[in-house]
Amino acid sequence: MPGDSRRVPGPQDSRSPHWYGKQPPQHQETGTRQDGRADHDLRPVYLHAGVVSQATGSAYIELGQTKVIAAVYGPREIARREEFTMKGRLCCELKFATFSCRRRRQHMQDNQEKDVSLIVLQALEPAVCLDRFPKSQVDVYITVLQDDGSALAAAITCAAAGLADAGVMMYDVVTGCSVRQCGDRQLLDPSGSEESSQEGEGVEDHGMVTVGLLPSLNQVSALVLDGHLPQTTAVQVSRGCLFVCLLVSEPGAGTRVGRTPAATNSSTGCEDVYRRMPRNLPHS
Repeated sequence: MPGDSRRVPGPQDSRSPHWYGKQPPQHQETGTRQDGRADHDLRPVYLHAGVVSQATGSAYIELGQTKVIAAVYGPREIARREEFTMKGRLCCELKFATFSCRRRRQHMQDNQEKDVSLIVLQALEPAVCLDRFPKSQVDVYITVLQDDGSALAAAITCAAAGLADAGVMMYDVVTGCSVRQCGDRQLLDPSGSEESSQEGEGVEDHGMVTVGLLPSLNQVSALVLDGHLPQTTAVQVSRGCLFVCLLVSEPGAGTRVGRTPAATNSSTGCEDVYRRMPRNLPHS
């Protein structure tokens, strides 16, 4: 098969030199995390809607160094060959940019991206009024520009903000949050190094929980657990995620859906509020 003689025949897969270097400890001697946060502190949050002019609606979110952008197109008519349905269809596709991770990603969508796309779709469907646009579909395209931890939670929040910016009728705007359990420590909004760290894998309580919440309806639309957690620990971590979703969705938190950018450092006082979680949170 003839090839392109002008193209540099580089390797199909490549990794950053930092991949093979010695990783610094995730916890400092002072008890704080590697980036200086306490265990129950959030990273700074930035959310801006209406960033893609060609799309019906769009949104861009930053959770620390994690950057995600979402574009929404539709509602548009489904092809005539499809079976008629009184409910609309929501399609979601998530893709990691080739430069988003420490290991270079492929241009084609892999199995991990397909699984994450399905999770985001399942988190968004309960919030969209599908009966308002029969025989039509809404397409949501999500691109992770940089993955520094909690990419799934950021994708859920960003996609929901894009749907709201597109004017799609929704019951509520979904917000996402992730918590990593490492032994007896709960790391709220984990970074990329904390997600990939092998610290705590020998203990019983080791895993990560991601929750998607409809804050106004007080209902859970997605719950993903990765790792090994006993039932009591999983329930406790899930309830912590639910409370943080409620905290982020409040207007006073500094993140709102709209065309005006808003930035906030949500770590201020978050640990004290996290410890005083209310008892009337929805059960997962």
